[in-house]
Amino acid sequence: MTKAEIVSAIAAKTGMEKQAIQVIIDETMVTIKENMTKGENVYLRGFGTFEIIRRAQKTGRNISKNTSVIVPEHNIPKFKPCKEFMEMVK
Repeated sequence: MTKAEIVSAIAAKTGMEKQAIQVIIDETMVTIKENMTKGENVYLRGFGTFEIIRRAQKTGRNISKNTSVIVPEHNIPKFKPCKEFMEMVK
């Protein structure tokens, strides 16, 4: 399902204009990204959690040059669905 399909489905269920729904969805995503960029987790009750996971420094390999490369520690985003959501998907 694409973002446009989500907007159309919400518009059909609520009767709101697609443009208004598009703005709401876009701003929701921007807000989630901004907060995660600041290092904050985002909790959506009944849906799941967007978490920041810290990856430790490690040694990687560049296979084409046969050399070792140091991969510095860094943050990655992770989504953890809530139990209800997990059960629905199963």
